[in-house]
Amino acid sequence: MKIAVVIPKYGLVGGAEGFAYELTERLAVRPQFDIHVFANQYRKGKAPVAFHKVPILPFPRFMRQISFAWFTEKAIRRVGFDLVHSHDRIFRMHLLTMHGIPHERWIKNTRNKRLSLFDRAMAWVEKRGLADPSLRMVLPVSGLVKEELLKAYDIPQDRMRVIHPGIAKERFASLDRAACRKEIRARHGLSETDVVLLFVGMNFEIKRLGLITEAVADLIQKETAASRVKILVVGKGDPGPYQDTARRLGIGNYIVFAGVTHEVEAYYLASDIFVMPSVLDTFGMAVLEAMAGGLPVIITPKVGARDLVTEGVQGFILQENAQPADLAEKIAFLLSPQRRMKMGEAASVTALRHTWDRAADEMEAVYRMQR
Repeated sequence: MKIAVVIPKYGLVGGAEGFAYELTERLAVRPQFDIHVFANQYRKGKAPVAFHKVPILPFPRFMRQISFAWFTEKAIRRVGFDLVHSHDRIFRMHLLTMHGIPHERWIKNTRNKRLSLFDRAMAWVEKRGLADPSLRMVLPVSGLVKEELLKAYDIPQDRMRVIHPGIAKERFASLDRAACRKEIRARHGLSETDVVLLFVGMNFEIKRLGLITEAVADLIQKETAASRVKILVVGKGDPGPYQDTARRLGIGNYIVFAGVTHEVEAYYLASDIFVMPSVLDTFGMAVLEAMAGGLPVIITPKVGARDLVTEGVQGFILQENAQPADLAEKIAFLLSPQRRMKMGEAASVTALRHTWDRAADEMEAVYRMQR
């Protein structure tokens, strides 16, 4: 099968970019597939993939998605393919892996903003692609994305299939937990007895770092043992407002900002609990990574990785309108090392069943259905 894989940035930073890269690299080495990637920017891997550069008009801004969709269609028609699998909004494709929720719902309901001309262009391309008769299947990355799609579009259930992102087992295989714990904690002034809550993300507001800060302050007021709890923040963002909040709440020394790192696996192994109470995360790769690293996780129903979490087994799923006291209660439960260990082990077992190889097998099955 000659397959076109479409994504603006292939193999670069980002959830969709990484998803497309990991799956395509694994599928391209399988002899039954001849895979071509259509992208504006790309990082070549080791697999035998043919690359086609697709132009994007950067200005005016509203033309970016439209131009990528138009140039992609033109390039694909020129070459010819058995199957077109897009990871982005374009005009015509056979398969669409949907990494986000419908754009209009994202802007209006999550960001609480009015649609700009750019947003209207994004929504227009999305609607046109989903309405095209050549579209055979939509592949949401989580049950959450599927639910949001069904609220916005009339898509038959039998034309949808959830395929989750995966984890590469080898990411943690060569690391020693004790060594990582010692080195990372020493680097950031954390002691061996501290109970470290790990936050990983690039959008502090959407992922609700503020809620975590307030929850820890609430917990410390109520429980003496909670004085050992520290928040370790990994990712890019403005720490100022959160440091101000922490100082106002009397826990200025309880939050550490580590910045961006290329060794995030070591941070998972050095921590005790992973917390991501996001307003919306269509999947949340950091949740799966934390689980693979043996951490119990605390998330919300608006995190797509909830598909992999059973309440009280691998962690906790807070109520959608959770308050600081609700999160503090879950953290308090996990102050027990025995409980953390039991949940962390269950989380690791679950995560390591959701590998990229498994995701590639699922995608291959979808490809074969389209012959």
